[in-house]
Amino acid sequence: MANGEGAIRGSRMGGGPGFEVERGDSAPRLRVAYYCSNAHVTRPAFAMDAEPPQIWDCPRCGNPAGTDAQNPPPPERTVPYKTHLGYAKERRSDADAAALLAEAVADLRARRERGEQVY
Repeated sequence: MANGEGAIRGSRMGGGPGFEVERGDSAPRLRVAYYCSNAHVTRPAFAMDAEPPQIWDCPRCGNPAGTDAQNPPPPERTVPYKTHLGYAKERRSDADAAALLAEAVADLRARRERGEQVY
């Protein structure tokens, strides 16, 4: 075999349009347009026999998107991060907080009077 006459030539599997015939026709699809409140349009494809969802997450901004271009769903309200102090303030009034603080300060003073090292 001279000059590579016995070499197998071709392309990799699935590497081009020549293999479409071997794989068969692709399934029929339905494209549905979804609109978010930021005027982004997304058109995912669904199988023809599947029922498309009413709401789809916009891949660009993450807001919910609906099928009505004139009335897209409003963005979801995000709850801000709360600190431990924020949660404590929700549970207690200012008077309760003042009473707890006074009790803690009195306890610290009593421990110092007993000679304990308080940091």
